[in-house]
Amino acid sequence: MPLFKLRDGAELYYEKHGSGPPLFLVPGLGGDGRFWDANVEGLAKRFAVIVHDHRGTARSTLSRISYSVEQMADDALQLIEGLGYERVHWCGHSTGGAMGQVLAIDHPGRIDHLVLSSTWARTDAFFRRLFEVRTLMLRELGPAAYLKSSALALNMPAWVRDHDADLMAAEAKANETIPIPEIVLSRIAAIVAHDRQEQLQKVRAPTLALCARDDTVTPLYFTEDLVRLIPGARAYVLADGGHAYPNVHDAEFRRVMTSFLLES
Repeated sequence: MPLFKLRDGAELYYEKHGSGPPLFLVPGLGGDGRFWDANVEGLAKRFAVIVHDHRGTARSTLSRISYSVEQMADDALQLIEGLGYERVHWCGHSTGGAMGQVLAIDHPGRIDHLVLSSTWARTDAFFRRLFEVRTLMLRELGPAAYLKSSALALNMPAWVRDHDADLMAAEAKANETIPIPEIVLSRIAAIVAHDRQEQLQKVRAPTLALCARDDTVTPLYFTEDLVRLIPGARAYVLADGGHAYPNVHDAEFRRVMTSFLLES
């Protein structure tokens, strides 16, 4: 089980698959690198794919700290440096995309190509209200209710229809998935505080913004804002798939991203 020790002693669980140009696949708020399981094998045919669990989640250290998107990005930067990479391709989904914005703005030399998947640059009233509700669910009703409500927000209805048993099994293990609710609550506060919109014009990495048209967590207009504000950025919008579209349309996701990353 590969673990990388951060400067404060906490450890990040990570995996590396394949060989070629380094590609960091960075998950969202849940922080579990297994979000990318459907895509790792295919991408590892052309890239050295690195996935990690965010600090505070899954197999990494469950640190009781005050979380921020900048802290999450710094943890990942330490991993990049620790693995000996000067520059990496970065594909960040949702919170992972917020982290990618931070790195592309504050450490531009580290990011080669930037893929921003179902993400946002500044919280608005919709996003704030959504996560106020998710915070209340976790705080008042507990992990199982939080995961049940999250599944409805993250996934398209047809996917939920077809994966009811899987979702029930995940909810049954909710206390293992979220052993310390306070960490999740701090991470939610961190993403709601994320605001890099006024600095997006500083991004110099070639940028592709991906999303699904029916995403109800980070609606299409967030992607449109990213493309409008990042110099030279372009968008690819899938017809459906919800917030978790990379696991619904994985082949299309890999095809579009691979084509972009292989551009000179």
